Amino acid sequence: MRSTEHSDKCLVLSILERFQIGGVSVKEKPSVFRVLFDKHREIIMYCIFGVTTTIINWLVYSFFVVILPVDQYSSEFPSWLEHFIVSTLHLDIKLIVAGVLAWVVAVLFAFVTNKLWVFESKSWEAKLVVGEALTFFGGRIATGILEVLAVPAFVSWGFDAKLFGVDGLPAKIVISVAIVILNYILSKFISFRTPKDKEN
Repeated sequence: MRSTEHSDKCLVLSILERFQIGGVSVKEKPSVFRVLFDKHREIIMYCIFGVTTTIINWLVYSFFVVILPVDQYSSEFPSWLEHFIVSTLHLDIKLIVAGVLAWVVAVLFAFVTNKLWVFESKSWEAKLVVGEALTFFGGRIATGILEVLAVPAFVSWGFDAKLFGVDGLPAKIVISVAIVILNYILSKFISFRTPKDKEN
């Protein structure tokens, strides 16, 4: 019994000695991962949420490609627009509609995550949020149009393989990688610039 008490006491003392020297608390050295994360937090968080946003985009796109009751030649679009899209541009209407719907869902998710956790813009002051939203959505509209048109274009140019039974998904993946990089640049240097960035 006494030896158990002694070993418990030694354990407690060794723990106290580890964290205190002469009554002064000593912080443990942070791990290599923590140091790297702290140094590159913004890029790491952008990659995490960028990948999450992209996966949401792909899932919503795949869902709508499968369930939309629109084929390449029958849609609710005016006949002149349908003719222009299908006959002149040689693009698939279903892929365009699925791309637009996926883009809307993904951009809403991206705005919230970029604002709060990537660029840490915590203020909800109306003027600031409106400015952030306008520049963020404006940039995303530009890259969204590029994405929505580039996927069917890549498919029509021969990059028309299926992945998991979904038409155009490989093309969607290739375009998405380029869009993620472009969106980071737009968000960092336009939408969520800090006051320090604006001075430079």
